Amino acid sequence: MSPDGEGITRVGMWSGPRNISTAMMRSWENRPDTVVVDEPFYAAYLHRTGLDHPGREETLASQPVDPSVIVRQLRALPDSGATVAYAKHMSHHMLPTDDVSWTLDFHNVLLLRDPGEVVASYTRSRQSCEPADIGVPQQVRLWQEWQAAGIEVPVIDAADFLRDPESYLRWLCAWLGIDFAPQMLRWPSGPRDTDGVWGGHWYQAVRASTGFGRYAPREVRLEGHHAWVAESCRPLYEMLREHRLLL
Repeated sequence: MSPDGEGITRVGMWSGPRNISTAMMRSWENRPDTVVVDEPFYAAYLHRTGLDHPGREETLASQPVDPSVIVRQLRALPDSGATVAYAKHMSHHMLPTDDVSWTLDFHNVLLLRDPGEVVASYTRSRQSCEPADIGVPQQVRLWQEWQAAGIEVPVIDAADFLRDPESYLRWLCAWLGIDFAPQMLRWPSGPRDTDGVWGGHWYQAVRASTGFGRYAPREVRLEGHHAWVAESCRPLYEMLREHRLLL
């Protein structure tokens, strides 16, 4: 795979919440040739669903709420000398009625995490949780769209990635037709100007980090509705996981 016609490689990394998506954004932002955008559809998602997330009003004021405007902005990136434009996307920000065919113009990657771990982490910050909140059904919809169009899309499980980040990053760079940059493995701690305004509510661990943490299995104990959410998403997760990249 090579850069787009104008010499820009545009990457869409599609994750659910409570994954390593922000650390992955840090990794790519630390490249000297890359600009990143953080969850560009978050305000549109809150505006259209009416959900009350932490920092809702700040988020709504910080981004466009019209998806067509956001897509135009993504297609226009970057506005600097960068040659790689990296977008961190949350799959659950795409609503069932959204036309996602615009994603075919980007080099997409699916980033998975075990749904039990996602629910356990998500519900430490949010009291309620439904399957649509953790992004797995939406990842399947995106995958089906890309499969129908014959688009190659790597699927990466966070557990696999954290066992060997360098190998996976090297593979992704080769797939994109760009050079691997060692700076992708370590970054300075602290907030970034590119962090969404919601970062103060969600990014404490990543802001303290200087690299990817080591993988450690999590003991997950879920009960009642939360256990049902995780198990209802598990067949979808396992279906996608069958296609994951193994190095």
